[in-house]
Amino acid sequence: MASRRVGGSAGRDFRSLESVANAVVKCERCPRLRRYCEAVAKVKKREFRDWKYWGRPVPGFGDPDARLFVVGLAPAAHGGNRTGRVFTGDSSGNWLYEALHRYGFASQPTSTHREDGLRLTDCYIAAVARCAPPGNKPTPRELENCNPYLQAEMRLLVRTRIIVALGRIAQEWWLRAAGWAGRRVDGPAGRGPDFAKPAFAHGLESALPDGKILISSYHPSRQNTNTGRLTREMWYTVFRRVREILDEDGEEGRGRREE
Repeated sequence: MASRRVGGSAGRDFRSLESVANAVVKCERCPRLRRYCEAVAKVKKREFRDWKYWGRPVPGFGDPDARLFVVGLAPAAHGGNRTGRVFTGDSSGNWLYEALHRYGFASQPTSTHREDGLRLTDCYIAAVARCAPPGNKPTPRELENCNPYLQAEMRLLVRTRIIVALGRIAQEWWLRAAGWAGRRVDGPAGRGPDFAKPAFAHGLESALPDGKILISSYHPSRQNTNTGRLTREMWYTVFRRVREILDEDGEEGRGRREE
């Protein structure tokens, strides 16, 4: 896809999740990130010296009929940038896929590489930045460059019911992609606005104007898990709540979309 069309019409140029993934992998919009990812893939980490690193932007992954959309910040330099699959091959992925398996969204509790047999059911995972950034800090411009891919996935995942945002930045940029950042929707006269931009706090559940539910969560990074800021029970609480909501929706909510 020509670079001038990436992001045109807020991601509406994409006709399928496959076309989004293909565009992501070929993306060259952020020279700083491309240089960094390629350098990491060349130098490698000693424990992964026998790996052939992916070294390219990392597309989203999961069930096209998903009701759960998990959004993180970016691939890890020696995780997704090495394996080519989001949240795969690092400690954050270990936390995520173990929880998804526990609550019925993943076929196995571990994710080590793209061909490890992992399958997601009723769940899709993406990041607001598709390249591993230096210091895990993408710039606002780099996040803006990636935003059309997220917008396209959001449009194509028509059955999305719940969004779990892993970290404040992921939540902020998901809200931007959705058009809710800073937006207020007026309620009946005299009652004031029915909706304001959701705050971020671990486990906070926010109803969105389109009927979806946003659940905020700390990111399962080592910085959070090793310090006890995010414990297993806090983590499980998020996905237990997701399971409860989707189960309450019942079979009608679980039904497949029309082809």
